[in-house]
Amino acid sequence: MRIVIVGFGTVGQSFCKVLHERRRELIAKYGLNPKVVAISDTGGVAADETGLDIPKVLELKKAKKSVAALEGKGHKGKTGLEAIEENEAEVVVEATPTNIETGEPGISHIEKAFKLRRNVITVNKGPLALAFPALMELARYNGVMLKFSGTVGGGTPILEFGKRCLEADKILAIRGILNGTTNYILTEMDEKGISFNEGLASAQKLGYAEANPSLDVDGWDSAAKCVIMANFLVGIDATIRDVDVKGIRDVTPKDIEKAKAKGAAVKLVASIDGKLSVAPVELKRNDPMCVGGALNSVKFISQYAGEEVIVGKGAGGSETASAILRDLLEIRNNISVV
Repeated sequence: MRIVIVGFGTVGQSFCKVLHERRRELIAKYGLNPKVVAISDTGGVAADETGLDIPKVLELKKAKKSVAALEGKGHKGKTGLEAIEENEAEVVVEATPTNIETGEPGISHIEKAFKLRRNVITVNKGPLALAFPALMELARYNGVMLKFSGTVGGGTPILEFGKRCLEADKILAIRGILNGTTNYILTEMDEKGISFNEGLASAQKLGYAEANPSLDVDGWDSAAKCVIMANFLVGIDATIRDVDVKGIRDVTPKDIEKAKAKGAAVKLVASIDGKLSVAPVELKRNDPMCVGGALNSVKFISQYAGEEVIVGKGAGGSETASAILRDLLEIRNNISVV
């Protein structure tokens, strides 16, 4: 199976490491022989129709160089769109950074892949948050698959649990702590009695939060994931414009102490219950959904099974890479590669 990777940051590199380390097992156990035929990053493209030398590519990134520096295979200045257009492949992995304002360049990459009859695996929440129904329709029209299990919960199979394990049930509502960065900040505020700004500084020091943390702390990352779950699991045609969003910037130590007095903790919770919302709420500390640190948790409320909670790491390179591989195996099981 030939693969084009567009976006080669932590997740893209982690995915390549997994493919390289598990190549023999994938061939022997699953009949999957993956070949990465092209990779694009901000500096250009590396391409080889026989399959790129993954260790060499990873060494370039370790040395802070572009894949375009790969001797004999690099193309400085070429774009992700060109990588998709010029290299035959069965699957495009879209791993560029999330942009919830325009969805670009992710939307253009996905649309181009579909028009060329390429299946897509994306870990980029932006395109799905803005255009989930349209992208799914475009995939169906072109007879290809769009997989995105890494967009919610990283390597934790939240979407798979909701779709497969509750397939015979009816999901009535979903509530979730979907952003590890905000959960870490709120946990620090709770345990150490510090302010939001101090909690944010701690998160940035550990690499949980970016220099510009707005996507996380203002609730937009959680809102994007809320939209994906609403569309995929509940059948609600929604975009991020349909979510009522409030972040955690205004949460104070006084709010934290007030919740503590009631045996509760303040958490940023995304809810799908007739309407879509993201807001800081109080959760009882004995609620299985009330997790600490950078963990994620999702509570499914269904007609027959009642309440079920799934907990796990919500992000991380290797964790999200495992989700991409899970999607790749599913595509492999649904297509015949010549």
